[in-house]
Amino acid sequence: MQRLILTVILALGLSSCAGTAALNSFTPDSGYTVATNLPYQKGSGLRLDVYTPTESDNAPVVVFFYGGRWTDGAKDEFKFVGEALASRGYVAVIADYRKYPAVRFPAFVEDAAKAVKWAHDNVAQYGGDPGKLFVMGHSSGAHMAAMLAMNGKYLEAEGGSRQWLRGMIGLAGPYDFMPISAPDLRDLFGPPDRFEQSQPIFFADGRNPPLLLIHGEDDDVVWVKNSRNLAQAVGNAGGAVETIIYPKLGHRLIIANIARPLRGRSDVLDNISEFINRRANETPRVRGPGVQTTPIDL
Repeated sequence: MQRLILTVILALGLSSCAGTAALNSFTPDSGYTVATNLPYQKGSGLRLDVYTPTESDNAPVVVFFYGGRWTDGAKDEFKFVGEALASRGYVAVIADYRKYPAVRFPAFVEDAAKAVKWAHDNVAQYGGDPGKLFVMGHSSGAHMAAMLAMNGKYLEAEGGSRQWLRGMIGLAGPYDFMPISAPDLRDLFGPPDRFEQSQPIFFADGRNPPLLLIHGEDDDVVWVKNSRNLAQAVGNAGGAVETIIYPKLGHRLIIANIARPLRGRSDVLDNISEFINRRANETPRVRGPGVQTTPIDL
């Protein structure tokens, strides 16, 4: 069965409905409850889902942003992520956000900041501790999470700060992808004199919440240099950052391997859990240790 699911994901792509449906269809419904379609931004129609572990009390909270090249995806397709995080005792918040071409940068990052604001203000009702708040994303969703962690203006615009965040987890994220040459991305992030504003690496100031950057050497969608370059920049600035590089994992499997039916193929979820558990109970620091890199041979 693992082989069949893996074949579907690789053939159709994780961002396709068929790819995520294959994972969701084998994701259990027990061990957690889900509050669905909760509005988090007045007048926008944007909604989020909250996955709460059974008997959760003051649990760490993870706000997750899915990928899809800033153009595709929906929260309903990522039940497998909600279950994975809930299975480790975390309250998971999965939010929809506006996408290109309806909007351009930085609108979707502003939406992400509003989702974090909602979680900070409301997650206690769902068993979460707003003092143990993390952001996490895959692919373009990791870019959004990184922008919140690296550039304080987005959460400040919502009355918060990066100090709200105990950490950021990025899975195969684009953090340093200039020059931008694809016509749609030039339109999405343009005009050209604003391209640098879209790159998390340019905001490495040593004051970020701790980062965990996970990537695969075999990623042919978002090159692994994105994680390595951001980690180096953050480390050079004195910020807290850890990287884990999987030599034999590609772009889609980094996230797919946390799903219940594929979870035994790697320790991606274990590494995410270890980071959250360790950082959730630390006193937030303005500056932290530099870059730490751990290669994982799978």
